[in-house]
Amino acid sequence: MKAALVTAARMKPIFGDFEAPLPRAGFEIVRVTAAALTNITKGRAAGTHYSSVDAYPLVPGVDGVGKLANGQRVYFAMPEAPYGAMAEQTLVDPSHMMPLPDALDDVNAAALANPGMSCFAALVERARLQPDETVLINGATGAAGSVAVQVAKQLGAARVIATGRNAKYLETLRSLGADVVIPFDMRPENLQGVEEFEERLRAEFAHGVDVVIDYLWGASARSIIVAVARTVEDAHPVRFVQVGGASGEEVALPSAALRSSAIQIMGSGLKSVPFAKLPGGIRRTFDLAAQGRLLLETRGVPLSSVAENWNADGKPRLVFTVTQK
Repeated sequence: MKAALVTAARMKPIFGDFEAPLPRAGFEIVRVTAAALTNITKGRAAGTHYSSVDAYPLVPGVDGVGKLANGQRVYFAMPEAPYGAMAEQTLVDPSHMMPLPDALDDVNAAALANPGMSCFAALVERARLQPDETVLINGATGAAGSVAVQVAKQLGAARVIATGRNAKYLETLRSLGADVVIPFDMRPENLQGVEEFEERLRAEFAHGVDVVIDYLWGASARSIIVAVARTVEDAHPVRFVQVGGASGEEVALPSAALRSSAIQIMGSGLKSVPFAKLPGGIRRTFDLAAQGRLLLETRGVPLSSVAENWNADGKPRLVFTVTQK
């Protein structure tokens, strides 16, 4: 069968031939139609993600959309290694599948599943978001962040604050549910960048903040934590949920920021959220999308173009499509 192939750690995939999976007890063969390019897929393929399995060659792709032998359309996750989602066929535990709503097409389903799962896990399972609370989404200009803005509103957040580096794109999030947008520029050459960002944060936090969903980490996350410590009223618990490290930076936290606030810092991802809890968020994502209440810009390209598109940025969300013979 045709597939994307990763032959060694940190190597870009190539498009080529890979032995098709054989029927096996406890698994089903899925004929793949669409698989999104996500950070976790790239990290696992490179061997740099904490859930990576150091065994090559492999087919990348942690989830996707396809059809079973009976023609049913399904979303699937975590195919059996070495098979991944970026191939004509893959091998999947039936408990890792779910049917798709008829109103949701394959490309949108593949694009939305991972960010939807991520933000439902963070907002519901970890932050325990309550109606009428205020949520800040740090890194809202990425695919996952823009979905999180929408989901927070759908879950009843009274105010959603969206932060990110792309000021122009942040403005578009107002139509998706962001009540406040705060762009930042914290490059070393912008000497006032940190101070300006923290001033904007403190002005907003004076009205209250309950939950932070952080997709970036690095300097922006540090500024948010410092602003919470300096502004939020005594003993008010702010749940800071760390989801992604798109900034590529680590954080040196001032200990005083933790001692002088009731901030609760936690992570959200594989192993911090029980695997059995994740499908519920995906189902809710699909239901909202099928109703037209959850939007994400996508771009479908053939799987044969995997090498030239592997390093594409996250906007619009790239989805590799597979034409079945």
